[in-house]
Amino acid sequence: MRVLAAAADVLSELRSDPEGLVLLDVRWALGDPRGRENYLAGHLPGAVYVDLDAELSGPPSAVEGRHPLPSLPALQAAARRWGISDGSRIVVYDAGPGTAAARAWWLLRWAGISAVLLLDGGLAAWTAAGGPVETGDVVPVAGDVVLTGGGMPVLDADAAAALPGTGGVLLDARAGERFRGEVEPIDPRAGHVPGAVSAPTSGNLAADGTFLPVAVLSDRFASLGVRAGAPVGVYCGSGVTAAHEVAALAVAGIDAALWPGSWSQWSADPERPVATGP
Repeated sequence: MRVLAAAADVLSELRSDPEGLVLLDVRWALGDPRGRENYLAGHLPGAVYVDLDAELSGPPSAVEGRHPLPSLPALQAAARRWGISDGSRIVVYDAGPGTAAARAWWLLRWAGISAVLLLDGGLAAWTAAGGPVETGDVVPVAGDVVLTGGGMPVLDADAAAALPGTGGVLLDARAGERFRGEVEPIDPRAGHVPGAVSAPTSGNLAADGTFLPVAVLSDRFASLGVRAGAPVGVYCGSGVTAAHEVAALAVAGIDAALWPGSWSQWSADPERPVATGP
C-alpha cells in the first residue's frame, strides 16, 4: 500500500485543487494537553483539528487500555465532522515525529478508507518545502463517508503474546528504556511482554523526521527477526506509537497487525507475566 505523501507533492496538489484534499491535523503528545492550542497557532491551510483522546480512541479502562479503538459508529461520526466523504483524498500530519498522525492513518485504514496518506516529516517538512501556514479554527462542511471496518489486521492480548512462540514476531515500539523496564512513566508495571523484540519507532526515522528509505527499513526489520511469511504484530504503550511502526513496516512492504490495548492493557492485569532486560 502507498503510505507516505511528500510535502512538495501535497503542496502542489493543494495549489492545483484546494478543494480536493481533506487535511487532518493530529497534534498530540503524551502528557501535553496543548494540541488544539498549537493547531490554532498555525496549521496547513484548511486543515481540521483531530483530537486523539476524544475522537481517535474509545473510553480508557484497565481492561481495554489507555487508547482503545473507538466504535465504528463513533469514528464515522467524527470522520463526517472532519469533512470526509466517500472518495475523499486524505492527508494526516502532526508536528512530529508522526506517531499521532499515524494513529489517524491506521484508524482510517482500519475503518475501510484506502485513500489516506501520512505527510512524511509532518509540519516541519511542510514548512521546509515552502508550504504556507494559517491560524485559527477550520470547520468544514460535513461529509457523508460510510465506514465499513476490517481494513487492517488487529490482535488481542492473547494473540499478540502467542506470536513469539508460534513462529511470528512481536515488536515493541516503545523507547528501549521502557522495554527494558528501567522506567515506566504511566503504566502500572515496567517491562515488556515475554518474547517481544524491542523496536523503538525512533529507529524508523531519519534526522529530519522523515521515514528512512525502503531498503534501510527492510534491513532494520530483518535484523529484528521479521522474515517473509512470518506473522508480525506490533504494540506500544497504548496503541498509538505502534501505528507508526505498522506504517514503517508497510513502507517496507511488510504487513503487520496492531494490538490496540498494548502495554497499558497487559500491565494492568496482574496475572500477565512481565519480562525485563534487553
